[in-house]
Amino acid sequence: MSFLAGWVSNIIIFVLLATVIDMLLPNSALQKYAKMVIGLLLIAIIITPILGLFNKDFDEILSAATSEFQDQKKKDLGNLTEMKKKEIQATQGAYILKQMAVDLQAEVEEELMVDYNMKISSIDVGVKNEEEPSPDDLQNITISLEKAEGKADSGIEAVAKVDINAEKPSSSNAANLDVVKRFLATSWSVDEEIIEIAGERK
Repeated sequence: MSFLAGWVSNIIIFVLLATVIDMLLPNSALQKYAKMVIGLLLIAIIITPILGLFNKDFDEILSAATSEFQDQKKKDLGNLTEMKKKEIQATQGAYILKQMAVDLQAEVEEELMVDYNMKISSIDVGVKNEEEPSPDDLQNITISLEKAEGKADSGIEAVAKVDINAEKPSSSNAANLDVVKRFLATSWSVDEEIIEIAGERK
């Protein structure tokens, strides 16, 4: 409100001064130019504060818009960086899990074939934190076993010994899987409960 009062006061004072100057000037060609200059000065006094007000508002609006744009740009960049980071962690986690499964299989492969005539056809490893997997976080190990193909020197396939008992169903297969599971748990230094053999009866 004080800005408006000062603005009006300036206009009134200038009009009074212009009137006095007009009265003091003699009637000549100079008076016409003096009136034109006084009119231009009056217009300048009237519009200068308005232009200043508009310029100030425009600068503030421009500054606010620029600041908001920069904040949004930083936020989007942060989100993109976080997303890329998660993708990289997921890729690394999957690679580590795959390598862990390969290492576990290689660790028991030879002894499993020699002692139990079996080999691991597939192995799947699960951990608590898949983004940063480690052997200490093993949660479950699921494996599929199959008979190892033993071949004699002559090229004839070896025949396994088969015992048939018609009086009661054979439980040797289940017992054999239990022995294999115990062997795997000991070799891998893990709890027997987290090992699951495909086709095993629970």
